[in-house]
Amino acid sequence: MALFHTFVDSAGEWRWHLKADNGRIIADSAEGYSSLAAVRQAAERVKEIAPDAEVD
Repeated sequence: MALFHTFVDSAGEWRWHLKADNGRIIADSAEGYSSLAAVRQAAERVKEIAPDAEVD
């Protein structure tokens, strides 16, 4: 199962990685967030939107 991993980057901002079952990063946040709550909300939005995303 894929996993959203949240962490603080070297600039002190919160970010997320989406990791595949094999541990590889398959997506990441394009920006940093000021709090854990904000980065979790961003990851949740991706989860909501992604099932309907088209492959180009």
